Amino acid sequence: MKLPYGKNAYVPKEKFTEYLLSETHAVGKLKAKFFKSAGFDETNVTQLERVILAIAHDEEVKEVISSPYGKKYVIDGTLSTSSKKKVKIQTVWIIETGEKRPRFVTAYPV
Repeated sequence: MKLPYGKNAYVPKEKFTEYLLSETHAVGKLKAKFFKSAGFDETNVTQLERVILAIAHDEEVKEVISSPYGKKYVIDGTLSTSSKKKVKIQTVWIIETGEKRPRFVTAYPV
């Protein structure tokens, strides 16, 4: 199945600047190391956002997890690096109860 309301998916900007690409965030710094090694940093956030949104739009949901806030959707996809190497990542999205817009939660290598 595809992500419900996938075309409405969005990534809050602070997810990049304060988390995925932050070298000082307690959890994000390990992800920042991965994404930076793949050629993504603060200068090309828009490109990374496009790739992550394409995964939400195009790929199949791998797992659905109920939470007290709504449903989380796990979706695998491929990230093309600046050196044209392709790496697998897993993204997590949430559709909060009563909402119809999937919000990006996190991504990491698989």
